[in-house]
Amino acid sequence: MADWRASILQAFVPHVARLTLVADPDDLLVEEIIQQGLREQGFEVMRYEESMAFRFAYESRFRARWDRGEQGDLVVILTGDASTLKTLPFDLLQAGRSLSFGLAALFPGLSYPVVAALERADLDPLYQAMAHHPGETMGENPSKDFILRQVFQIAPELIRDTADLLRMLMRRHYRNQRIPPSLDERLIWLLRQRNQFEDWALEEIIPSRRAFFGFLQERWPLFLARLLERLEGNIWMSSDEHVPSYGMRFAGPAILPFDHDDIHVYMDNLFVEGLLKPVPFPHAKRVSLNWVLAGIHHDPEADRKRRLEGLLEQCQALLPTEESRHRAWQQFAQVWGQLTRMMHDPERSVAQNAQETFLALRTRLDTTFQKWMEKRFAGLHNQPAIPPVMLHHIPREMARTVEQGEKIVLVVLDGMAIEQWLVMREVLAEQRPLFAFQEEAVFAWVPTITSLSRQAIFSGTSPLFFPSSLHTTQQEPTVWKRFWAGQGVASTAVGYLKGLGDGPLASLEELLDNPRLRVAGLVVDKIDRIMHGMELGSAGMQSAVRQWTRQGFMAGMLDLLHSRGFQVVLTSDHGNVEATGMGRAAEGVTADVRGERCRIFPDPTLRSAIRERYPDAMAWPAPGLPDGCHPLLAAGRSAFASKGCRIVGHGGIALEEVIVPLIRLDGSRS
Repeated sequence: MADWRASILQAFVPHVARLTLVADPDDLLVEEIIQQGLREQGFEVMRYEESMAFRFAYESRFRARWDRGEQGDLVVILTGDASTLKTLPFDLLQAGRSLSFGLAALFPGLSYPVVAALERADLDPLYQAMAHHPGETMGENPSKDFILRQVFQIAPELIRDTADLLRMLMRRHYRNQRIPPSLDERLIWLLRQRNQFEDWALEEIIPSRRAFFGFLQERWPLFLARLLERLEGNIWMSSDEHVPSYGMRFAGPAILPFDHDDIHVYMDNLFVEGLLKPVPFPHAKRVSLNWVLAGIHHDPEADRKRRLEGLLEQCQALLPTEESRHRAWQQFAQVWGQLTRMMHDPERSVAQNAQETFLALRTRLDTTFQKWMEKRFAGLHNQPAIPPVMLHHIPREMARTVEQGEKIVLVVLDGMAIEQWLVMREVLAEQRPLFAFQEEAVFAWVPTITSLSRQAIFSGTSPLFFPSSLHTTQQEPTVWKRFWAGQGVASTAVGYLKGLGDGPLASLEELLDNPRLRVAGLVVDKIDRIMHGMELGSAGMQSAVRQWTRQGFMAGMLDLLHSRGFQVVLTSDHGNVEATGMGRAAEGVTADVRGERCRIFPDPTLRSAIRERYPDAMAWPAPGLPDGCHPLLAAGRSAFASKGCRIVGHGGIALEEVIVPLIRLDGSRS
């Protein structure tokens, strides 16, 4: 393996030492390909974070095995330099060998703080680039310039005009490329040295994807107006000519060169994926360019057909592979959610050829995603918590907000898939047009059931650390307060409320009336209740979620939270899929969980006996789950329900169940 991982993985030889302690200040060992490599060599990996929780898992899961004479190699990771290993309990130090890895050793010629700010996936192109500069030493700013060019393909010296800048921003934000703030600051400083960009809102549109698309959105109608002038034979105003930009939020030229060859190739995709919104244009019939038509409201049916076809093409082109990184799947899930939202629209029919294309694509997706999950899911829970990759990472990111003196609330919309969030967002946009949402996606726990995944959210840990309450949600208030106690937040400043979704908000108002309250966790279980009574499939789910959102509970709750000064984060514990029954499993009392998409058994022998009836069902290997938890997942889009019965359920590993929304309400509401 001719990359930076080779020097790390070669240090791990199976059966040399059953316990390996690693100082990993730069989160190198939790990088997903390294995690996969360690698992393939037979190593299990645990982070050492909270001593009591670690001790319980270590003694019950690993020491117990070793005492029985069973094999098994464990890697324990500490986020700190080599000196932190000395803080471990003596029995661990005595039993294990110690290793240490860091970025400073991998990239000795670059500024350490600059390299440390990069995502670990960005180290690949950097490592390759440094191979061509052996022995070269760079300071802070030269390191930043080198990384901008070699990792992100941004050469500030080549950005000379509006089209150059717009092309760079289009490429970056369409890919949702994350660039460290320190590099953005360097880029802005370099661009500010030139007179031609002095009136641009660079500090907003360079780092913020939402701001950049807002910048484009408010200029699109002006482009269409100038297009009309050209169609009528009037003089075309060049993009470099400034016109008054009255009412625009983002400073900069009012006319942008959307028709530039390097720019317009992005435009139809931006409209298809909902990143930009089409606008009315009374002269649409005179426009023949497809990329322009994508941004115009014209014929509703033709517009919808064009967007549906565009989303099908996009999903076919963007479908990740078995070797893709988790971020590729997170991004794809958001586009896929828009496609399923249109395919399952209860008020619109879909042409037969589009249905056939969609079903064929969905089959490819299910097969590829299952293979990816089998390879990579086990390494996700050890990923750094910022930005969150899995649901239990969310409270750790929230803790940063609390440390800064802000109040924050986490709203868990039980059972909501990305598709239903998009329906809800449409209604909220009508009810509260000033609400602005930052939308991402995270992975739920598998099996995708409430007692596992929702409890992981509120505990801030993997299910491995709450085996005694694995099949209940009763401990959520306790584990929620316990997590925040570990962050130094008093129990009187932490609130929890569940059973929300209908009726008045009196109970929430009472909770918020506590003047000490700094953190709250809320469970809105209405969508989950809708799901478990749903007989009309995904289209019925959309219709019911739309109707419920129109009743105003969500808008009223968000109004209340915003008025009380809380930052708001919304997510879901799992999604859902439409599935077809393949016959009920007659396992009696042998299963701890008897869901429609999964069964959980206390013993692998019991699971095997039931699996004989369902040979296509998947014996999930249960990464991150405690011993005595052996899930059996329904195959494909089938269910442990009456044969032929159509249900909407959860518990399996379909993309719509596993990857769920992570939404932040913009506090500015603008």
